Amino acid sequence: MRLRVLWPERGRLGFLTVAATFFAGMAMAQSERGMVTPGPAEKVSVIYLGKAYEEPPPLSLLEKILTDEGLAGARLGVRDNNTTGRFLNQEFVLDEQIVPADGDVAAKAKEILAKGDALIVVDLEPDDLLAVADLPEAKGSLILNIRSSRDELREENCRANLFHILPSFAMRADALAQYLIWKRWSRWFLIKGKTPDDAAYAEAVKRAAKRFGGRVVEERTYKFDAGHRRTDSGHQQIQTQMPELTQGAENHDVIWVADVGEAFGDYLLFRTYEPDPVVGTQGLVASAWHRAYEQYAGTQLQHAFEEFAHRIMTERDYAAWLALRVFGEAATRTRKTDLPSLREYILSDRFKVAGFKGQQMTFRDWDHQLRQPILIAGPRALVSISPQEGFLHEKFPTDTLGIDKPESKCRFPQ
Repeated sequence: MRLRVLWPERGRLGFLTVAATFFAGMAMAQSERGMVTPGPAEKVSVIYLGKAYEEPPPLSLLEKILTDEGLAGARLGVRDNNTTGRFLNQEFVLDEQIVPADGDVAAKAKEILAKGDALIVVDLEPDDLLAVADLPEAKGSLILNIRSSRDELREENCRANLFHILPSFAMRADALAQYLIWKRWSRWFLIKGKTPDDAAYAEAVKRAAKRFGGRVVEERTYKFDAGHRRTDSGHQQIQTQMPELTQGAENHDVIWVADVGEAFGDYLLFRTYEPDPVVGTQGLVASAWHRAYEQYAGTQLQHAFEEFAHRIMTERDYAAWLALRVFGEAATRTRKTDLPSLREYILSDRFKVAGFKGQQMTFRDWDHQLRQPILIAGPRALVSISPQEGFLHEKFPTDTLGIDKPESKCRFPQ
């Protein structure tokens, strides 16, 4: 029998519907032959644990203030899991637990874990994340980090029960460095902010320079206190600050900005003393996901999310969606729902998860970081995808991005 699949153009009539139809047909055929045993669905409960951190509004009015960032991606992930799960007698349930800004996230985690080991997606800053991962009650749980890119969480502060969906700062810096070296733009003028995340990202940039043959010709810190982020009154001041900040720098090809919290980086564009390209956390960026990405059927996911959440998909939304797909893929492939079986499969060589990036993605066994291609994008268009051609690795080209096994400081207990 010849199977012919017609691919609709977008949205709910896209890829997932075709997949659901295919699995439904399989299930019906198996049921008719007595191969499927009817009964109550096996539930896979996933905890979404977050905290209502006070976050500054975006610098631009074009960026909307979001109240469900991350959560919307997780909700879509549960829906997608259930699209096929219902035909395998599996039901995915999302338990959303958001702690107030002044709340105790470790106490909430203890309350959750009193019922036993859990599958947890954590939308938490590093200190809160480690407070949860270090709980004795959490030792046997699976915790997926969708918020922090800090390298120490994959290095000296790694944990055996903690996995990382977002790329690390080292992966982001390496991805951008490869592209700049490919372009022969090897001289970098580094400007960083004052936060711990800014300093951590700047260190990743300097590491990437040594690794790929770039050179940080000069490093400066943006020390001004930003005014109100959503008013027009500061434009004249900013127009004066940025030339002063960048004047007299050593000869360079690009300005590499380390402004993770988006306090000033966008103000560098078109305001530098010399006509400089801006890369890093603003300008040309390295990201797990981008609004302009459409390759490898990425448009399908973009449209599905927009129809579901009525807005664009952010990087954190994508990470949360992918975290749910990790659990969904493990349950689908193993036909099991118990945590030990899912953990064993996710850590095995058999595990792979698709993320609309042209290849299956897997976890590194030495630090539990998800290896993945990184998008190199401007504000409105995809520019490239790293790893770049010519940067080779003995096993996985994606392991040219970030901390490789021989240099890792992570040591899981045996």
